[in-house]
Amino acid sequence: MAHISSEPPIKWQVRAFILVFLIEATVCQIRYSVPEEMRKGSFVGNVAEDLGIDRLRSGRARIVTGENNQYTELKTDKGTLVVNERIDREELCGDMTPCSFSFEIILENPIELHRLTVEILDVNDHAPTFKNDVINLEISESATIGSHFDLESAYDPDAGIHSLQNYVLSPNDNFVLKQQSNADGIRFAVMILQKPLDRELKPHLSLKMIAVDGGTPQRSGTVNIEITVLDINDNRPVFNQSLYTATVTENAAIGTYITTVNASDADSGSNGLVTYTFSNVKGKSGEIFEIDSFTGKITVAENIDFEKDRKYEIRVIAKDQGGLSDATTIVIEVTDINDNAPVINIMSFTSLISEDVPPGTTIAVFNVKDADSERNGQVTCSVDSNLPFKIQSSLTNYYNLLSQVPFDRESKPEYNITITATDSGSPPLSTKAALHLKISDVNDNSPVFTEPSYSAHIVENNVPGLSIFSVSARDSDWNQNARLSYFLEDTQVSGNPVSSYVSISSETGVIHAVRSFDYEQIKQLVFTVKAQDGGSPPLSSNVTVKILIQDQNDNPPQVLYPVQTGGSLVAEMVPRSADVGYLVTKVVAVDVDSGQNAWLSYKLQKATDRALFEVGLQNGEIRTIRQVTDKDAVKQRLTVIVEDNGQPSCSATVIVNVAVADSFPEVLSEFTDFTHDKEYNDNLTFYLVLALAVVSFLFITCLVVIISVKIYRWRQQSRILYHSNLPVIPYYPPRYSDTLGTGALQHVYNYEVCRTTDSRKSDCKFGRAGSQNVLILDPNSTGTMQRIQNEKSILDEPEESPPSPAASLSPYRSLMSMTTRLSLRGAHMRPTL
Repeated sequence: MAHISSEPPIKWQVRAFILVFLIEATVCQIRYSVPEEMRKGSFVGNVAEDLGIDRLRSGRARIVTGENNQYTELKTDKGTLVVNERIDREELCGDMTPCSFSFEIILENPIELHRLTVEILDVNDHAPTFKNDVINLEISESATIGSHFDLESAYDPDAGIHSLQNYVLSPNDNFVLKQQSNADGIRFAVMILQKPLDRELKPHLSLKMIAVDGGTPQRSGTVNIEITVLDINDNRPVFNQSLYTATVTENAAIGTYITTVNASDADSGSNGLVTYTFSNVKGKSGEIFEIDSFTGKITVAENIDFEKDRKYEIRVIAKDQGGLSDATTIVIEVTDINDNAPVINIMSFTSLISEDVPPGTTIAVFNVKDADSERNGQVTCSVDSNLPFKIQSSLTNYYNLLSQVPFDRESKPEYNITITATDSGSPPLSTKAALHLKISDVNDNSPVFTEPSYSAHIVENNVPGLSIFSVSARDSDWNQNARLSYFLEDTQVSGNPVSSYVSISSETGVIHAVRSFDYEQIKQLVFTVKAQDGGSPPLSSNVTVKILIQDQNDNPPQVLYPVQTGGSLVAEMVPRSADVGYLVTKVVAVDVDSGQNAWLSYKLQKATDRALFEVGLQNGEIRTIRQVTDKDAVKQRLTVIVEDNGQPSCSATVIVNVAVADSFPEVLSEFTDFTHDKEYNDNLTFYLVLALAVVSFLFITCLVVIISVKIYRWRQQSRILYHSNLPVIPYYPPRYSDTLGTGALQHVYNYEVCRTTDSRKSDCKFGRAGSQNVLILDPNSTGTMQRIQNEKSILDEPEESPPSPAASLSPYRSLMSMTTRLSLRGAHMRPTL
């Protein structure tokens, strides 16, 4: 135990006693002492310094008290405790000593609980008071010396030295004052006769009694004692018991009998008549109980509350008519009944707690009070056994609600907690308090895919960007921790990154094709998709995805045998002695497609003699279907079509040459023309293109030459006409063709150019064909050769002679005609063996 002292601005000192002990939540206890009646704002103590706490403001420190009045206030900025409202010790505690009140200071994050007790020191703020202002006594003149006369006691609510300490009687000749104390320390006065009274001299006496406390300065109270002297009454009442005890249960009904006091007086007549009254009644005891002044029967006058007063001590005075009296004390014990249920006050409660807090975390701090006593005030706290919580006691009447197991928000996101406080009375009383606790999410769950692995199919030759399918995952966490994104793991597929084949939507998980797939190049894609949540740090899970490429019938069959070559001939020989079913050869073909797209069937499309051979539908075997005869041609040409089973189907054709002969020389001689025909078929396209190009070139060349010659002749004619006076009459032969005409060329085109000359210059001259082009086949080569023969006609013009008269008579002496003819004939090409 440590002692702490501090010097407030006033003259008194505050003494604090700190009792520190540790519990699950940090707890400390400290005690201060302050006088009552301090003004508001007066310093009580430095809590921050005494407790060693520097986070009163940040920890949101606050005072928690179960009382209605909050007598102190915590200044979190200064760390001091000050008076909040006037404190009256007598009002707060009554006669209880010492007087104190307790409260708790709670800090959060982490939770700390500190109990503070403030003891209220009494100040002398009350003077002793008497119940009545005047005490009336009737004393017989025959009263003997030493007779006792009990006087009414004064009441001072102050405590300790400030309470009633002494009685003083005003100076007189007849009486002295004797002071006595009860077992509980209450002082009362007895007046003793020291000199006989003489009614005839002084029938009436007036005295004063002063009650004085021990305060500085002293306070006092005064009562007047009026004594009437009577004639002789020589016997005083006497109680049969000096101490009476009784019990009464709290909440007893008004009028409930408690006990009866009895005093006897040996006198007779009016001097023997005894009356009973309460004296020195403390507080409101005189109002709670009442006594029958003639019978001494004590009953309940008002409601009795054990929680306020557990025992009452009352002084009873019996007085006869002669003024003689006796006194006794009655002690009334109040028996507690279980009439108060426990009261639960939640001091601190964290309504939202993270799911990753460890077991033993403080969820709430609460206080339980039961105003009853002993077993009726013994409280037991509990929670539902099905909940993962326990209650642990900390300070007196304070409890901590602790977690017992780790929380899992995904399995239970919230708890409804009911705290039950039950006392041990009979029957027991209980109170319940409900708490609603929510568990905040922590990113402690990885995403989980709906399937352990995914498989999908896509048909080859798809459109890029096609949606294939989607993957889906779920996360048991909440909010941002459950927001998922999807990614492709960096893997290689056939040496290329998987992202070059597929892509995935990060939000929806939909997988798209990046390119068009070819089943013949890649038959399946196996890659990994990662689902990652939005927590911090993020958690992720992977799943394997397999995409199977489905085949389409996009490849025709490929013939492996017989091999088709362009420069040589392969022929199968069949002896003329071959019987029915003779295996000639077998067509072998494959299809790079799969499944039914690769199922091949063989059919004979065309044959020299369809009645001689057949092809196996499934195996492609070519066999004879009848006996070979001498009449069968040596050269047999079979066209076999190979077709797959796809929809739609694809096919390929192969030509099988079959020689029906018994010897090779026979085959060689018979297949010479056949080889030429084969080469012809192989080169037909090339020769057609070449022939078209040559014809077009020759046509354009001839056209240019003809136009040039025409222009030249026209110029020559123009010069002749310029020197001649004869009219020019043009003549057009019947086979004239316009050189600027358009259209398809015929095999033969004739171009005729006519001109006239002056007869004086020359006679009619004819020109002949200027050139001939012939395409000739070279039997020893596979191409064509062009042989050009050019023949030139030279016009020999005779020397000019003088014109004759006969010639001048005719306007036209001569007519010269020149015809140019171009013949283009197609040459037939035949390859040779």
